[in-house]
Amino acid sequence: MEKVGILVVSYGARAVAVVDAFTRSLNYDVEIYVADKQQNPFNVKKAVKHVVIPDLNVEEICKFAEANKDKIDFGVVGPEKPIINGVRDLVEKRTGIPMICPTKEYAIEASKVQQRLLFQEIVPEMNPRFKIFNPKDYKSLEEAKKAVYSWLDELENKAVVKPDKPAAGKGVGVWGDHFTTREQLFEHFMANFQYGLVIIEEKIEGEESSFQAFCDGKHLVPLPDTRDYKRAFDNDRGPNTGGMGSYKDVNEVLPFMTNADRTKEIEIINKIFERWKAADDEGIRGIPFYAAFIHTDKGPKILENNSRPGDPEIQNILPILKNDFVDICFKILKGNLTRIELEKAATVVTYKVPPNYGGYMDVFPNLVNKDEIGKPVDLTKAYELSRKYGEKIRVYPASMELRDGETYALKSRTVCTVGVGENIETARQISLEGMNAVKGGALWHRTDIASKQHIDKSMMHMEKLRCKR
Repeated sequence: MEKVGILVVSYGARAVAVVDAFTRSLNYDVEIYVADKQQNPFNVKKAVKHVVIPDLNVEEICKFAEANKDKIDFGVVGPEKPIINGVRDLVEKRTGIPMICPTKEYAIEASKVQQRLLFQEIVPEMNPRFKIFNPKDYKSLEEAKKAVYSWLDELENKAVVKPDKPAAGKGVGVWGDHFTTREQLFEHFMANFQYGLVIIEEKIEGEESSFQAFCDGKHLVPLPDTRDYKRAFDNDRGPNTGGMGSYKDVNEVLPFMTNADRTKEIEIINKIFERWKAADDEGIRGIPFYAAFIHTDKGPKILENNSRPGDPEIQNILPILKNDFVDICFKILKGNLTRIELEKAATVVTYKVPPNYGGYMDVFPNLVNKDEIGKPVDLTKAYELSRKYGEKIRVYPASMELRDGETYALKSRTVCTVGVGENIETARQISLEGMNAVKGGALWHRTDIASKQHIDKSMMHMEKLRCKR
């Protein structure tokens, strides 16, 4: 059996799912070299070499790759920060190890302003209305405020405030969710404006889907649509989070989508892909398209695009690959990836998170077992469910750290379980059983990810919107 060495740049369950997919290879003797944000217990167990780089600094990642370059055939990057900071450019230049992720130039999430301008140039009909505010254009705070309020007049206050750069200021704010008055909106705006450019877009009514595609630079291979749950609490209440879970249906479309919706998504992404491919087909290999769409009464609109796999959305896909994931990666590197086969199954991902995540402990103090806070998290019972379900359940530690043989939850999403089934509800029940088997740490999870009630609500909403067309 051919030995293959693979570098995985890791943070969270997304990269754990990648490691899991590689180590389940039947065609190769795989050795994993992990550059990780922390001592993830899954990665520590699976890797032949594991290094912790807390800030995922690209120079340190490159040093780790360089020290093991004679044993590494290629690398894969999960989190966005190293991609934005040019990890592929640096590693390939210094070590010659081919990396599967876009180059820094195509890390499109680095600037929301550049994204919108790009979409306006290529697919203008898919953009929401937007306006860019540049601190250099205004002589005073009052002048900026007047411009913002004038734009809010046009949008009838229904606005979304976005900083240009990731992690600048207060992040994305949505009318009706994060603020309900102009004064609150402007306060949010200023918290971002002090750092640079800010976009204010119209808030669009609709249902969201996540689109992902593998790319070898020459070909685009779309993956099935998934639905992410960003809000912290059941019934889509609470603040936006990194994603509390997601689902994928048996087929490529989601229950509230039509085949025409799916075709339109692919058409939109292909227009961007053709532009990029013409400029630099080598620079876009990996998953250059992880796009958030919103389906409206006027068809799909594109909310944003990222140059990486989705978290949790890629966890819906990797456990049901029929192809060997190592073979997929070799085809990406050779430029001959034209199709991917998946099991005909639904998948549901649910995340368990710390007690203070999303402000849960403040909103539901009586539901938190305070004696468990800071205690180890036990995944033993969750892993034991594989005896019952086999490959139909996966347990992926995320923001967890191994200390003296015990695993502890950190500040972000702690662990996710993936249920695989012949329909969404079966997959959901398996995922929830996995969640309930995770013990300790005062962790909690949403109970309505992929619920029939939530899906029916989405379907009814879309039917109502289509009647307006």
